Amino acid sequence: MFPARTNRPEVSVWLLSHKSVRPVAERDILAGRSWVRARDRPEGQRVRHGPPCRPTAPRSAARVAVKYLQLLQNAELAARPAAKRGSTAPPAACSRQRRSLGGALVRAANRERGPVAGSGSLEATETEEQGRDPPARDAARGRKRPSPAGAGALQPVKLSRAELYKPPTSEELSQLKETEDLFHSSLLRLQIEELLKEVTLKETKKKMIDAFLYEINSLLSAIPETPETELTDQAWLPNGVKVPFLQVPFNVKGRFRFVPPTELKVVGSYLLGTCIKPEINVDVVVTMPREIFQDKDNLNQRYHRKRALYLAHIAHHFSKEKLFGSVKFAYMHSNHLKPILLLRPQGKDEKMVTVRIHACPAPDLFKPSRFYPSKNNIRTAWFMEQSTSKEGTTEPPTPHYNNSILCDTVLLSHLHFLSSAATDFPGMKDGLALLKVWLNQRQLGKGLGCFSGFLVSMLVAYLLMKRKIVKMMSGYQVLRSTLQFLATTDLSVTGISLAKDVDTSLPALDDFHQAFEVVFVDPSGLVNLCADMTASAYHQVQFEAKRSMEILDDRMVDGFQVLLMTAKPMLRAFDHVFHLKHVSKLQGACKKMQLLNELMDRGGNYVAAALPFIVSLLVRGLAGRALLVAHSLPQTPEWSIDAEPPRHKDVGPLMFGLLFVPEFAASALEKGPQADNPEASDFRTFWGEKSELRRFQDGSICEAVVWEANTICQKRLIPEQIIKHLLKLHADIPESSICYAGALLESVIRTGQEASGTGEEAMVSVVCSYDDLSRKLWNLKGLPLTVTAVQGVHPALRYTDVFPPIPMKPIYSSHTRMRTKRLLLPSEEKPCPAYIAPLKIVCHMEGSGQWPQDKEAIKRIKAAFHLQLAELLQQQHQLVCRPAVTHTDVYKDGYVFRLQVAYHREPLILKEVVTPEGMLKYQDTEESRLLELETLHLPYLTSSLHGLQQQHPVFGSTCRLAKRWVSAQLLSDDISEECVDLLVAFLFLHPAPFIPPSSPQVGLLRFLDLLATFDWKNNPLIVNLNAGLTDADCTEIKHKFVAARSRLPVMFIATPKDRWSSMWTQERPSAQILQRLLVLASESLRTLEEQLTDPLNSHDVKMVFRPPLDFYDVLIHLNPNQIPRQLESVDRPLKLFSRGMVKNSAAVNILFPVVDYDPVQCYLQELRDAFSDFALFFYDKHGGEVIAVLWKPLSFQPQPFKVSSMKGRMMTTLNNEPVCIPNVEAILEDFEVLGEGLVKSVEARTEKWSI
Repeated sequence: MFPARTNRPEVSVWLLSHKSVRPVAERDILAGRSWVRARDRPEGQRVRHGPPCRPTAPRSAARVAVKYLQLLQNAELAARPAAKRGSTAPPAACSRQRRSLGGALVRAANRERGPVAGSGSLEATETEEQGRDPPARDAARGRKRPSPAGAGALQPVKLSRAELYKPPTSEELSQLKETEDLFHSSLLRLQIEELLKEVTLKETKKKMIDAFLYEINSLLSAIPETPETELTDQAWLPNGVKVPFLQVPFNVKGRFRFVPPTELKVVGSYLLGTCIKPEINVDVVVTMPREIFQDKDNLNQRYHRKRALYLAHIAHHFSKEKLFGSVKFAYMHSNHLKPILLLRPQGKDEKMVTVRIHACPAPDLFKPSRFYPSKNNIRTAWFMEQSTSKEGTTEPPTPHYNNSILCDTVLLSHLHFLSSAATDFPGMKDGLALLKVWLNQRQLGKGLGCFSGFLVSMLVAYLLMKRKIVKMMSGYQVLRSTLQFLATTDLSVTGISLAKDVDTSLPALDDFHQAFEVVFVDPSGLVNLCADMTASAYHQVQFEAKRSMEILDDRMVDGFQVLLMTAKPMLRAFDHVFHLKHVSKLQGACKKMQLLNELMDRGGNYVAAALPFIVSLLVRGLAGRALLVAHSLPQTPEWSIDAEPPRHKDVGPLMFGLLFVPEFAASALEKGPQADNPEASDFRTFWGEKSELRRFQDGSICEAVVWEANTICQKRLIPEQIIKHLLKLHADIPESSICYAGALLESVIRTGQEASGTGEEAMVSVVCSYDDLSRKLWNLKGLPLTVTAVQGVHPALRYTDVFPPIPMKPIYSSHTRMRTKRLLLPSEEKPCPAYIAPLKIVCHMEGSGQWPQDKEAIKRIKAAFHLQLAELLQQQHQLVCRPAVTHTDVYKDGYVFRLQVAYHREPLILKEVVTPEGMLKYQDTEESRLLELETLHLPYLTSSLHGLQQQHPVFGSTCRLAKRWVSAQLLSDDISEECVDLLVAFLFLHPAPFIPPSSPQVGLLRFLDLLATFDWKNNPLIVNLNAGLTDADCTEIKHKFVAARSRLPVMFIATPKDRWSSMWTQERPSAQILQRLLVLASESLRTLEEQLTDPLNSHDVKMVFRPPLDFYDVLIHLNPNQIPRQLESVDRPLKLFSRGMVKNSAAVNILFPVVDYDPVQCYLQELRDAFSDFALFFYDKHGGEVIAVLWKPLSFQPQPFKVSSMKGRMMTTLNNEPVCIPNVEAILEDFEVLGEGLVKSVEARTEKWSI
């Protein structure tokens, strides 16, 4: 659509560039500036800006704006990680991997991927730019300065005057006006145009497909006739082909012979031009001649069996032809009454197209009135294989069976109807492509009862008929109007019809509603297009449409990326999922629920017959708890023509998804009607023996069901109890057939022997104890200055500590005592004592003129405050305290709180620097930055995340799972806890296209997806805590981020209080660690989703929490009895050690326990201090038994001999020159010597390194 470069020799403007794109402000364009890639300039040349915009030429600026502002206004345009060059990846499979938009965007974005190194802040960059001298005017033409941002960044370049002031064309002006009126931004318009280019079929492909269809047509007419035989006599069929129909019962009246089709016609999306890649399906109708049919072929599946035999004969002849790469059978939308023949071309074009052959009856063969929804066409006696029918019994209606025959009779009329709707309506074609992509990303477009592309085409035609859409609309407007209609119309309650004339002889909408769950009647007034759809499936479409409209109306969200480029698999879209492992159990369910009539109607398909009833049962049982109960659409795979057709159970396990209302999902009580109410007996019948009479506080006596659940974790699983109880009671489905995946991953954040809770209660207990201590501190008497604020900064005080502290009392016999100081020390003979984490609290003291202005004096005053706090807490509240210079430890309720006094002016005083001229100036120092982090930013973050936990009860547990995963990958020292907390907060504050998670498990899956697919190189992650950022703020952050990318951290996270520096990721992770993290996240997500979607194989979900160790060069194995957090390991240790602690929160007058003592962390620090030049060290701080070592490749390069650089090296000769190389044997020996008593063995993987 756009040229890569202008063809003028004097300018070299790249419209689309490397993914690192500098935003162009409107003022830059109006001032005559555009941007050019630095690497396209000769080194050392400078470019001056063009002349300023003259007031006399406003229209020329508009022209430039039309062309270039659309492309470069927003950095996110080119910030999509690219698909591989030439990829035709499916939109449905795009996930959040931001596949390229296609065409120019594919080529433009397909540059180097991966994190960029750098550190610094946006503020610093801005200051640099403001202080920079303007480029000299005499360096005007062709002389360009080197790019500070590195290759791929866009820099200003001069446009020629003729180009700059050329007036806009009328077409450009109308396009600009249209963009302003119809789209949120010009970017959205470009994105949609590029997506449509990517998914629509190219002309060359169409010609190849047309040629393939022509050959099929000539082959069809050459198929020979067969003699007439009984329907049950199928001996004439050769051995190489089987009838693609489940012939149960087998005996049926009627005769059949094959006669070549009277005509072949292409129908469906290919002819209308609305089919989209990657799966190009061309539907071809072959009309079966009248002479092969007899009277009453509408009864007892006779028509369906003739249709199947007709296709089988065609398949047999086509299988001999070399034209076809494959000839297979499939069920149309997995409806086993409708087999179709799939033909694919030979050779490399096999994946290009699939031609689907549909066999249809001649027009007017059947009388339509025989197939009204209330009519019967399956006789009970025949279906039950009884000799005679019972006297006086009325046959039940068979609406689904009738509908399946009627569908075949109206295929051509539907084509004509859609064709007339699409005439002079280019927006319809684009809108349908967008709607199909939208459906595919939500897994709603395939399977039995799906919302197919044909259905959505008919819906758009309906909206056109009702004038809710007009032919002037663009594809984007068609998308919005259709989603708006779906969001506001419930077709399961009020059906719609395309029939224009009200013919009283035709069935009314009410007749359809009695027969079907969802009603959308075609133009003939006879066919329900949504016959196979369950109400639940439609409600899922409706829910998605509502959510999509909210996203499109939200200017803070990139609607295009979220709606059309992000996949929503059920595992990530729903809070809990469960599988019905053995669908054959639904046979028993049909019997229990007395669904014989439905079974006859569905041709014996017990899955299709029972599914609507199962879902409605669950919807009633989970009313109030679940926002949505959805099910996967049964899908039957295609099969070869010489194989038996798939049976009903071959759809595989059925998946159900539950989306919860967080406030009520975990309620342990199901309150029913009062005992004397007529509805009480219905309640008792529904809940069975679980229902009991209970008296409530208001004095009422009601039926009620109470579910067993003691911990928060168990309460989250109450829906599992409900589902298993109801399915057993009403459908005879045993618990063993249900695989419930709601909390399978939570076992990794449980501690101790009792595996009931996951620590939420312990976290609440810590916060209560902290609140009590805060009140005591505020009310302390005798302090020279009052306490103005008490702020917790420990992760446990924001509910995100992986393993919350447990109240402990030390066992004196397991320690060495220091009676003089009333302290305990670890004993050399005993195992290392259990780890006690100090819970850090910042105590802000009031300001006063008495505070000194010298930083050393302030530290001494703070030390005096620490002593006095300890003394007063001991005197006034009898708390055991241990003061130190930098803090005071307080033992309370079995926890140890660490109080740290803060003075609000101290960071400013630490920033004071005296220049050589004697001037006083302020600049950030490492000390001031750390103090600000601890006393200002961390308390704010803790309080913000504490508030987020109150809004979303599973936020804390999700953070804990995410941190446990990071730590299990041995990377907890390379990515801060605060960084992980912010990443998880992003999932709750910006969940689009999902809604915020209501279970930790789905939260972890989305966390891994975010890590693996977010474009860290080109986008900042903006976490809008407390809604402190506006749309304009976010845009400014993005623009400044792109301008200063090379100086910023590889993982940039912006918050309202930290817009420019990303303080939590300044130091870590490094580019290499981030890359490693992305690979691990991607692989973990894939493994987890495979395990959770395959209930038939028992999987160990802890697999993703066990790190791959073959990646490392050296493994240092540790002695388990010296690992204080051994109980926190992923796999519980077989042998446990007495850790010298007992659970106790009542102890008051005790010796102070050992606090914050982890010998492994001390050992790690020593290793890093000594050997950081040679290696990186990785460890799982939660009970890991291995320290993994990775040699740094650069350290193994021979160095020139210097006495000062001999640490850890030995001398050798290379080309007769003395050089130093690492002394690996000595280093490995040092690992053991340093860790004596802690290190069990050092395993050197010699094959992994060499000098």
